[in-house]
Amino acid sequence: MLSELAIKNFAIIDDIRISFSEGLCVLTGETGAGKSIIIEAVNLLLGGRASSDLVRNGEESAELEAFFVIDPDSSAARIMHQNDLDPSEGLIIRRIIALNGRHKIFINSRQSTIQLLKLVTENLASISSQHAHQGLLNEENHLDILDSFAGTWPERRDIHSLYSELLPLSKEIGRLKANIDKIVEENEFLRFQIDEIEKADIKQGEDESLEIERSRLNNGSQIYESIQSGIDEIYSKDGSILEKLGLIKADFDKFAQMDNSLARGAEILSKTMLELEDLADELRRVSDTIDLDPDILEQTQARLDLIQKLKRKYSGTGGTLEDLFRCYQKFKDKISSTENIAKDIEQMEVRANLLSEQLGQKALSLSETRKRAATELAQLAEDELKELEMENTRFKITLNQTKALDKSSDPQIELFPDLTMSHLLTVNGMKIYATGVDKASFLMAPNPGEPPKPLSRIASGGELSRVVLALKAVLSENESQGTLVFDEVDSGIGGRTSDKVGIKLKLLSQKHQIICITHLAQIAKYGAVHYKIEKKVVNNRTATAIIYLASPEDRIKELARMMGGTNISQATLDHAAEMVNSPS
Repeated sequence: MLSELAIKNFAIIDDIRISFSEGLCVLTGETGAGKSIIIEAVNLLLGGRASSDLVRNGEESAELEAFFVIDPDSSAARIMHQNDLDPSEGLIIRRIIALNGRHKIFINSRQSTIQLLKLVTENLASISSQHAHQGLLNEENHLDILDSFAGTWPERRDIHSLYSELLPLSKEIGRLKANIDKIVEENEFLRFQIDEIEKADIKQGEDESLEIERSRLNNGSQIYESIQSGIDEIYSKDGSILEKLGLIKADFDKFAQMDNSLARGAEILSKTMLELEDLADELRRVSDTIDLDPDILEQTQARLDLIQKLKRKYSGTGGTLEDLFRCYQKFKDKISSTENIAKDIEQMEVRANLLSEQLGQKALSLSETRKRAATELAQLAEDELKELEMENTRFKITLNQTKALDKSSDPQIELFPDLTMSHLLTVNGMKIYATGVDKASFLMAPNPGEPPKPLSRIASGGELSRVVLALKAVLSENESQGTLVFDEVDSGIGGRTSDKVGIKLKLLSQKHQIICITHLAQIAKYGAVHYKIEKKVVNNRTATAIIYLASPEDRIKELARMMGGTNISQATLDHAAEMVNSPS
């Protein structure tokens, strides 16, 4: 139950606070005084979309706050427990609407999200406004109303879940089947490319080593001659470096005992000569490895050309050997991911068939439940409309299904590979939607002898208001909302009909807290609590004020204003007094 509502800097409202109680609470006032703005504030506190345009002119932010008394056994209490909120303290919702767009939500003083707010308040209150009246003309909303009455939302959510998984799965199967030939062809080309690279049997860094080898082979004769000349100078010819160093060492050895420095020099010369002998041996070995055969150079060049060709082909100009290896691995990975496509399709079809069977069974079962509920809801709505001065009205709910292209009687779901179709799933020759197989339509015949027609074609404003109230009265038997809010419920009605509407609202208030905005005294007189909403100009600024009409005299004056306007006669006051003292 909504216990308190506080609104600050919101539209034309400066700062007001309203306390609500159980039963029927009515809000009255001149057109434009701000009554519907209060309902908009409640809607935002239930999770409606916020806009910076709602901030009062000259202010940086608007602040809305509501206090709800929570039934400990309600779904709201359960959700609060799950999110570490204590429902025993009640539910305090605060929303800050900022000009800069940085809106904030607080639940029991803890900053929260719009998702949690909607979850907690989902079953707290229901608002029927002019938008709801117009929404009733849209047949897309009729199935929602029927499922609310039938209590089939859990089954509908199951169908939506299955549909949401099956539809993309069936599209993927169709895509894979349509592209399987192309994928096979692409894989054959990939295998050719992989085979070409594998046959080359290129080693890591081989291109660099071949470049060095080619350079060596290109200069083989010069290198050989240089090595041989070096060996001769160091070791082989008469007067070689080693021979000369040997003579010097012999002289040093001869006089080493007389001069220690010569002994040191002889030792160094000995080591140098040994190193030069090792160098000569190394040069001989290198000389032996030099291949002067031009065929070897040609083979080396051919190998290098092959590697360069593959690098350009798969890595582009300037590509490296590492780039080539990466392309090779990419080709292998792509084949690996698609070579089992037939097996993948088979596994996906197994899953799709299982989902299809479940979806088909649930959709048919839901349709049968809806058929029974449609008959019951239509009868109950007719009964309610009779109490609202529409005695001869016939109310009917039809359920229609869309035929699929395949009219097979096979009860199993069939998957259509044609992706241009708007719906891919059928059961018993009927298309399946995320809501099942049914489309609901509310029909009405206000006058005897006329066939029922869609509400959008025949319902007047007053009739539509009463249909909304009749449906709400029926649905309230199953709804768990503690608070029902009615705005514009008196649209297009008057006289005895408005009195019937007032009686209906009073009866509803025995099971639910009812908050009703009305322009009719015949409805307002039934209120257990009565607030008057009016505009005032303070310091050259318009602001909405709310006045609790606590005394019978205050209520009499307000009802008289509602009936007589600005010039209120004594007869109008007497009539208003009679209404207050004996509303029923």
